[in-house]
Amino acid sequence: MISRSFPVLVTLILAAAPFAFAQEPEAPKAEAPKADSGMDEKEKCSYAVGVQFGKAIADGADFIDLDAMAAGIKDSLAKADLKLTDEEMDQLLQDLQKKMMENRYGATKKTGEDYLAANASKEGVKTLPSGLQYKVITDGNGRTPTAADTVSTHYRGTFIDGKEFDSSYKRNQPAEFPVTRVIAGWTEALQLMKEGSKWELYVPYTLAYGEEGRPPQIPPYSVLVFQVELLKVVDAAQPGQSVTIKPSQPK
Repeated sequence: MISRSFPVLVTLILAAAPFAFAQEPEAPKAEAPKADSGMDEKEKCSYAVGVQFGKAIADGADFIDLDAMAAGIKDSLAKADLKLTDEEMDQLLQDLQKKMMENRYGATKKTGEDYLAANASKEGVKTLPSGLQYKVITDGNGRTPTAADTVSTHYRGTFIDGKEFDSSYKRNQPAEFPVTRVIAGWTEALQLMKEGSKWELYVPYTLAYGEEGRPPQIPPYSVLVFQVELLKVVDAAQPGQSVTIKPSQPK
């Protein structure tokens, strides 16, 4: 039976991949020929696996003992009695994943926190207990949706640096979805708005796409800014209906 730790370990190894692949490819660099390594084919393959694994867990290097890791690999391959239970390994690997993500994206997290702290004192900006911030651009006077409703909206989404990642205006097509089937920041705000309202939302990562983000468009820990126009409350959401606001695919 495969331990529940295995998927978490795979996540650790592949965590950097989506964002790495999204970067512009660099021009190939000419490399000087390598001296004979003295390794046979099996040793070379093993070395290559080790190098790739090392690169993948580099952000967690401070939390890993190489000798203990090697002992774990040997015990696993030998099908020996393991020194930790599956439950212990699950928790340890989940904690390691979080530490690695914080190491890799700590600057993004802090930049977002600083942005929200400064934004909270700006004129017209209100902060809710959840951490969601908003500014009223236009006050509406129609219906206020409930959690059971479906709504029609226009919106524009950007990062805090102003870079746009999605816009229904550009598609010239309003987005229609159940109130509870979008990110938490939207669900909260929509139930405070009235038809005809236009608000600017400043959404903490905890109310958006969280610690993992939505690769490759939305990095982990991203604070997002939305201009949201509530066009109308359509009707009650139908059972099983699931429509979410998603970043546009890169062109």
